[in-house]
Amino acid sequence: MLKYNAASMISKIRDSVNKMIVSELEKNGVEGIVSSHGDILSLLYRVDGISVKVLAEKIHRTQPTVSVLVDKLEKLGYVERRKSEEDSRVTLVALTKKGQTLEPIFAKVSEELNELLYGGLTDDEKELFESLLERVFQRF
Repeated sequence: MLKYNAASMISKIRDSVNKMIVSELEKNGVEGIVSSHGDILSLLYRVDGISVKVLAEKIHRTQPTVSVLVDKLEKLGYVERRKSEEDSRVTLVALTKKGQTLEPIFAKVSEELNELLYGGLTDDEKELFESLLERVFQRF
């Protein structure tokens, strides 16, 4: 029977995911990082040295939101801002050595999270799950 409770379930899942991420990071001695920092750090692990504008586009957040998140990561010592060598008007966000040391911890937490989200689903169900979520997201 259809319950029309998707928004409520998505909200509950989001809250649970955020709590799990923070808890697992803290177990690994990482404090001050919240799930909203994860998109930024994950992107920087793939492309180190990127502008706030591009970061915002890639993670689907506003530039002011990303600036605040980067400020916090910078205060914690995980990222630094530096001028682009190609265009001195552009400021890039890059990982520090401290930020780089988080990568294996992030990979471990990500693996645990994926097991919670996808565990017990067949490959076809996993693809359907992602496809349905993507379709809903695209409508917003």
